[in-house]
Amino acid sequence: MPALHIMSHTGQAISLPHDLLQKLASHLRGTLLHQESEEYEHARQVWNGLINKHPALIVCCHDPEDVMTAVNFARTHNLLLAVRGGGHSVAGHSTCDGGMVIDLSRMNHVSVDQASHVVHVEGGATLADMDKATQAVSLVVPAGAVSDTGIAGLTLGGGIGWLRNLWGLTCDNLLSADVVTADGQCITASHTEHPDLFWALRGAGGNFGVVTRFTFRAYPLKPDVWFTAVYHDGRHMKEVLQFYREYSATAPDEISTAAVCGQFPPGSKDFPPELHGHPYVMIVGMYAGSVEQGQKVMQPLRDFRKPLIDFSKATTYLEAQQFFDDAYPAGELCYYWKSLFLAELSDDAIDTIVEYAARQPSSLSGIEILYSGGAVTRLDDDACAFAGRKARFLIFVESNWKEAGDNDANIAWPCDLISALQRGTEGSFYLNFSSTHEEQESTMRHNYGRKYQKLMAIKKRYDPTNLFRLNQNIRPD
Repeated sequence: MPALHIMSHTGQAISLPHDLLQKLASHLRGTLLHQESEEYEHARQVWNGLINKHPALIVCCHDPEDVMTAVNFARTHNLLLAVRGGGHSVAGHSTCDGGMVIDLSRMNHVSVDQASHVVHVEGGATLADMDKATQAVSLVVPAGAVSDTGIAGLTLGGGIGWLRNLWGLTCDNLLSADVVTADGQCITASHTEHPDLFWALRGAGGNFGVVTRFTFRAYPLKPDVWFTAVYHDGRHMKEVLQFYREYSATAPDEISTAAVCGQFPPGSKDFPPELHGHPYVMIVGMYAGSVEQGQKVMQPLRDFRKPLIDFSKATTYLEAQQFFDDAYPAGELCYYWKSLFLAELSDDAIDTIVEYAARQPSSLSGIEILYSGGAVTRLDDDACAFAGRKARFLIFVESNWKEAGDNDANIAWPCDLISALQRGTEGSFYLNFSSTHEEQESTMRHNYGRKYQKLMAIKKRYDPTNLFRLNQNIRPD
């Protein structure tokens, strides 16, 4: 193998001799891949079909020692570095062109201490990995709502799912994290060890190192839950969203819901042909408790107007976690997402949402409105880095489409909607629902407000050269 051309973190191409790469490979328990490797093409693929990048090297790590070796190598040779957990980053942060990728996907073990309600999760695990292990003993860790999402990116960005109002965000239930920092050391961050780093990890993304293991607090939850999913005619979208706003304000914490505005996709086998292409507004949610009580307290969602379709039923938590999976297939669609936290869902905001829902360029797209209260908003805003905790609503605009020739219209639509909603607000955005590949520093400053200076100082302490820059980046001060 000749010398390898690879990108430095300053954007310059450099050359690494073959014997140096052999030495790196010999120090790994995992696998070192390059563009001539048989496994390379599969390994470079990520979830978002809009992202098509070719790293020069992929380090498929077996354990934290491999991660430390890879970080030391990248730092020593000034390489452009991306970190891949589940590979589910909508912005494509888990890969890069021409640089090195540290791939944790083989590090996906989950261990559950049933007696202490503590769960240990490796950095490459997905929600499906964690949910399967915890539900086997009737426990659960609050997480997201698509089962192939990576635990790492979800947690570091916050973590919003069906249990948020009862038990908070995923990052709120993080007890500690094992982190390989830019100096190649593996340290544990918690409330008592490196508390500044622990504070930053909960909501400021992958800026501060590679998390090889998360330790979470878990809660008892029996497998059977009540799940509500009712589709209303999109012609009544404003009325349904106003009802959703009022219902959410008084719902018990056991209920976490979303309202989704979209179109029935043509050709879908899940819906009657006469509805294909027709606009809908769906109210969907889960009750974290007994099936009987859940059915009772969520009945108003089913009784409001006569729905077009009612998929509500008693199901398992694992099945509820997979409800949206088919809508987000890996590698098959292009995804471009935007988000905005709003203190309240005003009638003006609803009017704007209704207006833009009628304009969506792809039938696979949608606008989600998620209500947050309960445990999310009760926690002090300064408890961790997460921005948007006191907002009652998260507006999630998801542009999903198949044909690359449709990129311009599908990227413009969510941007235009968020811009229209932002007028007169001070709302921040949710990192995990942001497709901006490199947020401008002014955007990040605005997002974190008074927390930003503290985040810059923590970044300088743990990553002074900004080795971990392929993220919604916080630069060292």
